[in-house]
Amino acid sequence: TACWITGGKVLGIEVFGNEGGVTKYQGGVRGCIIPAGYLGCSFWGAVFVTLSGDRTASLISACLFLFALAISLCFAPNRIMVFLSLGFMVLTMGFIFLDRFVFEPLLQYLTLYYGVFIGSFSVYDIYDDLITRTVEGSDAHACHQLIPCCLPRCVGLQFVIVALGFQSLGLYFALVWMSST
Repeated sequence: TACWITGGKVLGIEVFGNEGGVTKYQGGVRGCIIPAGYLGCSFWGAVFVTLSGDRTASLISACLFLFALAISLCFAPNRIMVFLSLGFMVLTMGFIFLDRFVFEPLLQYLTLYYGVFIGSFSVYDIYDDLITRTVEGSDAHACHQLIPCCLPRCVGLQFVIVALGFQSLGLYFALVWMSST
């Protein structure tokens, strides 16, 4: 998405068995494309946290999440991904049903859980991939090549600070939204 937004063209996406991968692209703004995976995950975690602040917003986010999971079934590379997607779809639909007929803020709690989980994993992933170990060819090294004065571990630290900032903003907006309703 970052590549397309900045005017680039995605040529291919390669996913490796070690949880890594590479996107081959042409054009676009490299400084925005490199951190997009880590910071994009953190951003979406903050969006889920923010949407947990209102019942209608959590219902809309749950429906969009279900739609995204249904689309992902078309691209699932193996049975594990199919079962995970179906499991999260059943869980989310169950929470929607329970929220509507049994216990009111239940879906907001699930949306908050999804947001915190996504954001926490993003911070952990940045810490694990970019701070504790730095490998040649990683996003931190790519940023270091782009801006030579930033060492790879410093790039990872900057990514963590931005990711925590996203989570803090998401929490702030959720609390403001909850207090206004």
